[in-house]
Amino acid sequence: MNQEADAYIFSMMKDPAMRDKGFLKLMDTYKVPVYWYIRRMVESHEDAEDILQETFINVYRFAHTFKGESRIFTWLYRIATNECTKYFRKNRNWVKRGAGISEEMAGELSGNDAENSDNILHKFQQAILLLPEKQRIVFNMRYYDELSYEDMGQILNTSVNALKTNYHYATEKIKQYLINNA
Repeated sequence: MNQEADAYIFSMMKDPAMRDKGFLKLMDTYKVPVYWYIRRMVESHEDAEDILQETFINVYRFAHTFKGESRIFTWLYRIATNECTKYFRKNRNWVKRGAGISEEMAGELSGNDAENSDNILHKFQQAILLLPEKQRIVFNMRYYDELSYEDMGQILNTSVNALKTNYHYATEKIKQYLINNA
């Protein structure tokens, strides 16, 4: 979506008479990419849906604080990242559960392709789930969402160099995991 359309949506959300209509337009536009951003970081669809719901509740609640200094997707990803971080901290044992990622999830993520691709995807997802929180977030943003380091820096309030370092360590850990579990 372009910035003019985003600006229009937020002008609607700041107008009390148009707030709900603007919010629904925002959700229609960004629900799917934000869901998949969250889904790649958590183990289950249900958890991703809960985090997505909390993300959009916060968007609705705090829309008045958006000043337009960044792009809307950057602001949304920051809120989603904060909600994922809350989830990780609240569910500290999720990594242990994630280490035993289910075959059902691997099949769900792969679209039930050939057995070999399921196995590779399963191991790749396991490797990502085992990354430290910051590296997992940075890896997902860069690898799946193809965000620039500058956009990631705005979302995570982190320097570009730190993000590059986190991404490098994440890729190395994933490679090592795949080599060790081939």
